[in-house]
Amino acid sequence: MILWKIIKAHLIKGKNVKYMSFTVLITGGTGFIGSNLVREYLKRNAEVHLIIREESNLTQIADVKSKLHLHIYDGRFDSLDIAIQKIKPNVVFHLASLYITEHQPGDITTLIQSNITFGTHLVEAMVKNGVKHLINTGTSWQHYHNESYNPVNLYAATKEAFEKIIKYYVESYELKYTTLKLFDTYGPNDPRKKLFYLLKQRSNTSQPLDMSPGEQQIDIVYVDDVVKAFIIAADSLNKGLINQKYFAISSGNPIRLRDLIDLYKEIMDVELPINWGGRAYRKREVMETWNQGERLPGWEPKVSLTEGILALNNKN
Repeated sequence: MILWKIIKAHLIKGKNVKYMSFTVLITGGTGFIGSNLVREYLKRNAEVHLIIREESNLTQIADVKSKLHLHIYDGRFDSLDIAIQKIKPNVVFHLASLYITEHQPGDITTLIQSNITFGTHLVEAMVKNGVKHLINTGTSWQHYHNESYNPVNLYAATKEAFEKIIKYYVESYELKYTTLKLFDTYGPNDPRKKLFYLLKQRSNTSQPLDMSPGEQQIDIVYVDDVVKAFIIAADSLNKGLINQKYFAISSGNPIRLRDLIDLYKEIMDVELPINWGGRAYRKREVMETWNQGERLPGWEPKVSLTEGILALNNKN
């Protein structure tokens, strides 16, 4: 008994005690942002469960897989119902989505299944099993031309559609939720074929990289800051401080694509031939980023663009 009291007193002093009986469920946990959120909660001694598909690529979580609880979603509601009934998480983070910049007709069914049907199955299973806290993930691309709603593409439209579905569950059940609308994100070991991935591939080569004219704004947030936003949102939702709101996870400092690449070249000290205008702007290119979103209370980005790019150089 004395030994247990000593151990208990030691645990209470630990900084992660509040997470020791905390259970999180994450969709999209095998992706770049999701896998970083997974690692952060593991550091905090939370019990971490992931919803994955049979064909999910587990490379991003390979080093921590043994510490996780994995549950298969087979496209049917029952698979989520059984999982959530068993897990009873304190909070659900819904990060899973299918991102397609410019869709083709053949993409429509998959976009709807991934971004609407899956999410609806998830929320239905939550309310059926008394799980009340949801952190949803949206996109700044729901706000083309800075409008309250104007989707840049079909992907953004499916994000908006799912938020409207969540509203039904909020009004009909005791569901509490918030949506974090992400801008561009980046960080070390990012496998996505986005800007910094492409720049690294072409660094110190003679082959020019075809780019648009480069006058569009980029609002880009470092992965550690994005993860912190999810954690703050979950804590705030649990305390009843936020509900039925959305927040912009923005750097607050958009930069022209041309200037961003110049900064990258300077920090990385690389030659990087760019063929500006080598490809046209996309249909509905976002020239000026959304700046009307409310910032999540208690959160602000800490990692500057210079620091973030240096981190790419040090860790990749």
